[in-house]
Amino acid sequence: SVYEMHLGSWMRVPEDGNRWLTYRELAPRLADYVSRMGFTHVEFMPVMEHPLYQSWGYQVTGYFAPTSRYGTPQDFMFLVDYLHQNGIGVILDWVPSHFPADEFGLQNFDGTHLFEHADPRLGVHPDWGSSIFNYGRNEVRGFLVSSALCWLQRYHADGLRVDAVASMLYLDYSRKAGEWIPNKFGGRENLEAVDFLRRFNIEVYKEEPDVQTVAEESTAWPLVSRPTYVGGLGFGMKWDMGWMHDTLYYFQREPVHRKFHHSNLTFRMLYAFGENFMLPLSHDEVVHGKGSLIAKMPGDEWQKFANLRLLYGWMYAQPGKKLLFMGGEFGQWREWDVEQSLDWHLLDHPMHGGLRLWLGDLNRVLREEKALHEMDFDPAGFSWIDVADADHSIVSLLRRGRTADDVVAAVFNFTPVPRHNYQIGVPFAGRWVEMLNSDAPLYGGSGQGNMGGVEAAPVGMHGQLHSVTLTLPPLGAMFFKPEK
Repeated sequence: SVYEMHLGSWMRVPEDGNRWLTYRELAPRLADYVSRMGFTHVEFMPVMEHPLYQSWGYQVTGYFAPTSRYGTPQDFMFLVDYLHQNGIGVILDWVPSHFPADEFGLQNFDGTHLFEHADPRLGVHPDWGSSIFNYGRNEVRGFLVSSALCWLQRYHADGLRVDAVASMLYLDYSRKAGEWIPNKFGGRENLEAVDFLRRFNIEVYKEEPDVQTVAEESTAWPLVSRPTYVGGLGFGMKWDMGWMHDTLYYFQREPVHRKFHHSNLTFRMLYAFGENFMLPLSHDEVVHGKGSLIAKMPGDEWQKFANLRLLYGWMYAQPGKKLLFMGGEFGQWREWDVEQSLDWHLLDHPMHGGLRLWLGDLNRVLREEKALHEMDFDPAGFSWIDVADADHSIVSLLRRGRTADDVVAAVFNFTPVPRHNYQIGVPFAGRWVEMLNSDAPLYGGSGQGNMGGVEAAPVGMHGQLHSVTLTLPPLGAMFFKPEK
C-alpha cells in the first residue's frame, strides 16, 4: 500500500513565507503520518535534481543527486533512514525516458549529440520538447544503470518506479506518420530501449534482489512484469492504467446509469493476472483540469464522500498492490497544486476526517488479512461470488490466502438505495464477522449494516454450499470473514 507524494507540496510552513519543509523537517512528520495511516511505502515523485520546479521533478538534470531545494544528500539519506526506522519503505520515481534541453544538462554535452540521438525523429520527445537518450550506446546504458544502482545502494531506496515506459518502447509514441524512423525490421518497437530496460532490470535484481522495479506502462505491451528469460522486460510490477480509467469512468456516472456500465467494473478480471499489477490513483488523475477524486464523484456532498469511500473499498478488495496520491486520503476538494500545501484544515470537518479513518482501517485490514494480499498475483486468490447483478449494481467477491480458511468476502452496493435481505453464497458455515463497513457513522456514513456479523444458512447459492442474508447500506462497501 503506497502513499505517493511530492516533497515540496505535501506540507508547507505558512508563517515562514509558505516555504517548503527540508528533508530533515519532513522526516518525523512524514514517518508519523504514514505510520498512523498504515501505508507500507511512500513513493516520492522525482527527487533527482531538476531545474524547473513546475516539472514536478520529471525534467531531471542531476541523475545522481537529490534536489538541493530541501537540503543536502546527507539530509535526504536521513529522511530515508528515518522512514526505514519506522518500518516504511521508500520507492523513488526514476526518469530514464528523456532529459530536458537545458544547456548545462546532458544535451550537446561535449558539443556533440553524446547522450541523445542527433536525428530529432529519434532524439526529441514530441510532447515535452525534451531529449531522448540514445539507448544503443553502451556508455548511455552504463550511465543510466549506474544512476539506478546509486539510488538503491547509496541512498537505500527500496524500489524504483520507472516513468513513461511506453514512450521508451515505441518509436512512434505521440508522433504522426513521417515523424519517426522504423527499426531495422521495419517495426515501431524501439529495440535499443527494450534491450536497455531488460538490462536495467537484470542488473538491479542481481545487485539488489530485495527491491522492486515498477513500470508506468500504459499500453498492452506483453510480459512487462515477467522475467527476461521468458522474453519479458523484467519489471517486478506494472501500473494497471486500464483499471484506473475504467473505474474512474464508472464512478463518475450517476448511480442510476451505472447498470449500463457494469462491465467497466468487471472487465479487469479478464487480464488481471497477465501482469503483476499495482492499482494507481496517482497524481496524474488530480491535475490539468481533471478535478480531485472527491470532485469527480456524482451526487450531493454526502454521496460524494460515500462514493469515494466505496471507490477505496473496491480498490482494496481487488487483486494487486495499491497506490494513492497524497490528499486523496482525506478528500481534498481542489486539484493538486505544486505551489501549495495540501489543505490540512479540511481534517477539522468530520466527513474528511471520517474518510481518512476509513482509509487507515483499509490499510490495517490489508496488512492483517492474508487473503487480501498474499495471492495478489495468483488467480487462485480471487473469485467472484455474484458478478451478474447489474440491474441493482451490486457486486460480491471472495479473496483467498494460501491456507484454506484465509477467506474474505467483500460486497459492494454501487447505488444510494439500501438493500435489505440480500443473499449471497459463502464457502463456510457459521458466523461471518463484518470487519469493515464504509457506511459506519465513524466514517461519515448513515449507520446501516449487519450488527457486526451474520450467520450462514445451509442454503446453497452462487456455486457455494452456504449463504448469508445481508443488509447492504447505500453506496456501501463491506468486508466479511468467517469467525474462527
